[in-house]
Amino acid sequence: MKHKNPYQITTLPNGLSVALRPMEHVASVAVGVWVRAGGRYEPLPLSGISHFVEHLVFKGTRRRSCEQLKQAIEGVGGSLNGFTAEEFTCYMVKVPARYARRAVEILSDMMLRSSFAADDVEKEREVILEEIRMYEDAPGQYVHDLFNQLLWPNHPLGSLLSGTVATVRKMTRRDVMSYWRSRYHHRNLLVSCAGAFHSEELLRGLRASFGTPRRGSVRPFLRAPRIRRGPQVQVMGKTTEQAHLCLGGPAIARMHPLRFAVELLHVLLGANMSSRLFREVRERRGLAYEIGTHIKRFKDTGAFVISAGCDPGKLVTTVKVIANELAKVRAQRVGVGELKRAKEFYRGQLTMALEETLEHMLWMGEQVVTVGRVGELKHLLSAIDRVSVQDIRQAARALFEAKRLFLAIIGPTSDDQTQALRRSLEMVR
Repeated sequence: MKHKNPYQITTLPNGLSVALRPMEHVASVAVGVWVRAGGRYEPLPLSGISHFVEHLVFKGTRRRSCEQLKQAIEGVGGSLNGFTAEEFTCYMVKVPARYARRAVEILSDMMLRSSFAADDVEKEREVILEEIRMYEDAPGQYVHDLFNQLLWPNHPLGSLLSGTVATVRKMTRRDVMSYWRSRYHHRNLLVSCAGAFHSEELLRGLRASFGTPRRGSVRPFLRAPRIRRGPQVQVMGKTTEQAHLCLGGPAIARMHPLRFAVELLHVLLGANMSSRLFREVRERRGLAYEIGTHIKRFKDTGAFVISAGCDPGKLVTTVKVIANELAKVRAQRVGVGELKRAKEFYRGQLTMALEETLEHMLWMGEQVVTVGRVGELKHLLSAIDRVSVQDIRQAARALFEAKRLFLAIIGPTSDDQTQALRRSLEMVR
């Protein structure tokens, strides 16, 4: 019997791309609109404009006020939110299943008929400036931005998604509306839906709500630059109780053949309490309360990042221990049992997440908006199962090498410590 793909991907006559995943035995529907607009699409003088637009589309449309937008969703028990990333912006609604049509109507109104009132632009400018200041006062978060700047200097990938105080202050209403018109059109949008709905009924709603196509071009983003040779260390001196660090380097593109090995390397090193870094840095040595890893995935590049916070006096020791673990996973094959546990963790986390409609919508939508298709769960898990200990070692050798390592730190750090940190990174060979 031929297997039926549970995902339906189509393009409507008006140019709108749609990805659907009907789910039985759930009581909700999650709808997301994905726009190919994000940090990578921005010229440096307009850094943060995608995020500015994201804020403003919640402020009202030509048909509904800000309060009416929120009440239409929250008044039936739903949630309405959005976020800006490097390669896309996403707006999402989750509602009880019987309100699926309403979710589509509200999102289409926000995407195509936002008002961008002059007063709203000025008020939201101040809100965003406060958001930027908030992150600057949170070194555990801001160190990630410092790391991006170190890895991709003078490039959109190294810019703050929120923009800077200088760029946000200079943006005009005309800048914002021009960017919105150039990006928020049918050919540049994807609607993804997961939950309890009938596909034909939902498609009728999408055709009616999104209506006549808005014209616009589909422009590419600036390709990733050539990475400088490491190790590179950058310190932002600040009087804090902890030193906050991000250590890592360039990784692989979103669809690289080694991507599944890198996913498991992330699990092995820092995704949970069984991981090597958590066990060695926190459990055995008590050097940090929080330590973990995460992966940045882009079309043409990526990054593997380790983050932690520790006592400033233990900073050099902490980085040495991390560097030693990276050197170890480069030099020695992981155990068969350890790899099996990592695979089971990955399998369990993904399978459980996809039971929830909003998580399923996000997982599906990100794939379609970036690579044009959804990898079926069973195929992805089969690919994970096929990852060998040799693949893990190959991925570690590709990622973890002194010349590919970058370290960003916020905290009270001396020149002697900075030199010692650089020497610690040179151990990874």
